Amino acid sequence: MLSILNARQVRGILANLKERFGFEGKLEYVFLLSDKERIYIVNPEIARLPLDKLRVNTFGMYFGEWKRGEARLSIEGSQLIGPRCSKNVLELDEERMKLWLRGYDVPLSYLDRGFVILRHETDFLGCARALEGKLQNFVPKNRRVKANA
Repeated sequence: MLSILNARQVRGILANLKERFGFEGKLEYVFLLSDKERIYIVNPEIARLPLDKLRVNTFGMYFGEWKRGEARLSIEGSQLIGPRCSKNVLELDEERMKLWLRGYDVPLSYLDRGFVILRHETDFLGCARALEGKLQNFVPKNRRVKANA
């Protein structure tokens, strides 16, 4: 079941993105929240559809998760806001980028604990949780690059 977030709830998500990532800008989307705390974004034209008569599990783009007042961005979510973020964006070298895309936690000493956006050159790779000495990987198994690729 999806619920449309009201303006106050959306402001809370945007405030978290600004505080954590220095995100500046607007997201002109309707925000939806699933019962599994997943955030989806859709075009505002969704209001024209008779949502109460549709039976769908999800629609829109998976933007991330909202748990305990924190947003963990999906790969697409990081690609959408990453270029407009000014902090907690980590540049990975090629070796660490390959580890990340294969689904491994990446060893890295980073001072600030919490979520970070990962980037390699101009590509945004997703979101990780910085823990003691590593970046916790959240790349879904079906999106990981095979080792021989």
